[in-house]
Amino acid sequence: MADQHHSEPAPGRPLPADAPAAAPEPGPGGPAAPADAEPAPAAGPGAAAVPAPADTPAGQSAPAAEAVAAAAADPEAVEAPPAAESGAVGAVGPGAAETAGEQGVPVPAAYDPWGAGAVGPLQLDGQRAKAAGGRVVQLRQVVLLGVGVALLAGGIGGWLGVLAERSSSTRLELPQAAVEGKDRAPDSVAGIAATALPGVVTLHVRGSGGGGTGTGFVLDPEGHILTNHHVVAGAKDITVTFSTGESVAAELVGQDSGYDLAVVRVDGVRGLKPLALGNSENVKVGDPVVAIGAPFDLSNTVTAGIISATGRPITAGGDKGDGSDISYVDALQTDAPINPGNSGGPLLDAKARVIGINSAIRGADKADAEKQSGSIGLGFAIPVNQGKRVAEELIRTGRATHPVIGVTLDMEYTGDGARVGTKGEGGKPAVTPGGPAARAGIKGGDVITKVDGTRVHGGDELIIKIRSHRPGDPLALTVLRDGQERTLQLVLGSADGA
Repeated sequence: MADQHHSEPAPGRPLPADAPAAAPEPGPGGPAAPADAEPAPAAGPGAAAVPAPADTPAGQSAPAAEAVAAAAADPEAVEAPPAAESGAVGAVGPGAAETAGEQGVPVPAAYDPWGAGAVGPLQLDGQRAKAAGGRVVQLRQVVLLGVGVALLAGGIGGWLGVLAERSSSTRLELPQAAVEGKDRAPDSVAGIAATALPGVVTLHVRGSGGGGTGTGFVLDPEGHILTNHHVVAGAKDITVTFSTGESVAAELVGQDSGYDLAVVRVDGVRGLKPLALGNSENVKVGDPVVAIGAPFDLSNTVTAGIISATGRPITAGGDKGDGSDISYVDALQTDAPINPGNSGGPLLDAKARVIGINSAIRGADKADAEKQSGSIGLGFAIPVNQGKRVAEELIRTGRATHPVIGVTLDMEYTGDGARVGTKGEGGKPAVTPGGPAARAGIKGGDVITKVDGTRVHGGDELIIKIRSHRPGDPLALTVLRDGQERTLQLVLGSADGA
């Protein structure tokens, strides 16, 4: 059944050029159609005139448009061909013409919907089908694209999740202290090291017998550096490396094997940091100390310990066999680790002042492979008071003087004390005529048992105690003669060192 409402063209949309205008509906009292007007197609009872469809393609023939209008006016009057044959819907059949003839409406020429050039609802529906099919294809593409994007996004999200999980599992956050200031108390080991390191140097020495490494420290702004004699003995080339890493050549100023001390000098170095010198007379057993050196060429190595003993008589060297290279030291003993390469480095007190020059260690017997080698906590340093005097003499004259009493000792004596010999070298008297000992009344064969009230147990200890003083210092010696002890006063003489 056709729709009963009136159809009007869309506002502003003109009809196709070849589409006839809608005919007025005939009725009683209505105006007659003009004689030259083209008969309008028949319509069902009471049906309104139907204009040409707005989407009729341009150039469509008038009969085709009329057929479409008739089919729209009375769908029941049109016999549609079987769907199986044509697949068309709404074709106009002969029934429409008969109905129109009975109503007295002129019948136009027969319209064959399957004829060539016919344009009807079949073609219009085909266009709509194509458009619908296109929309379906587009919708399918959009769906497929959306699925692809979703899969890609899911894969990326999963990958990022795995990375996040791995990152969170490998970056384990443990409690940690916040960054603090790097300043340390001046009397702490770190504070002492920070103060002293700029003034400590490493010496690399080359000579005819090979090379070696030692340590030294800056004495003054002129570039004088104090170290051990055995570090630079026989040196042809000496290189000094500062804590900053700067290396310069150095020249030997003077050395003394008896004190095991030497002075070298660098030239043209700015910003030198001389170390402050303390006083070894103030040192007490148990005082904390810090040692700095280059053990096994490990520059700027800092170790700490205490003073284990003072006035410890030690001898070092003696490799030549004639005793000319033996050093006698009234040493400070420390348990601060000292190893080869520490020689010549400073031993510092709690105020970063030099109180000793590290010189020797007591290691395990080399013949015993089961004993520990290297440092075993027995290190020895030359007291700074002795080092200062010798360094001053080496800088001034290149040589150091030794205090002497003017006797020849019997070094083979095994009793307690130091015995004066009966004969000197080359047939000379054991007591030097006119020397300090002779003036004090000491005779050959006397046994010296004390120096300034401190007992000595052998010739080495007597030499060490004497060399801990300056030439011209007064000295009190206790001697044993004919079973009786007596104390004699003398003034130390002077002899050039080697």
